[in-house]
Amino acid sequence: MEIKRLHVGKRLSEVAIHNGTVYLAGQIADDKTLDIQGQTGEVLGHIDRLLAEAGSDKTCILSCQIYIADLADFAGMNEVWDAWVPNGHTPPRATVEAKLADPAWRVEIVVVAAQR
Repeated sequence: MEIKRLHVGKRLSEVAIHNGTVYLAGQIADDKTLDIQGQTGEVLGHIDRLLAEAGSDKTCILSCQIYIADLADFAGMNEVWDAWVPNGHTPPRATVEAKLADPAWRVEIVVVAAQR
């Protein structure tokens, strides 16, 4: 069975595709100066782009893990998430407070999706 990887780097690949399932690496914001809404929006944009490149989209997300640096940002993150996720296609999701690799990151999101 073939494994296809996209945006392969020395440390990680942004995407792995196997047997019709798309696995994304944790996505973080490029602009670390943004607030939680801004960073969440940027991260969701990365997810949209990578899923499209892998032959999928947000209606095909099978599971999602969200890591936020401060649970005080939970409502702000959910505000952006709720506007982004399509009605009837909300995936199973976990959200946890975590110390992220860079203190300026407020959110990191990992998704697994089916290809269309």
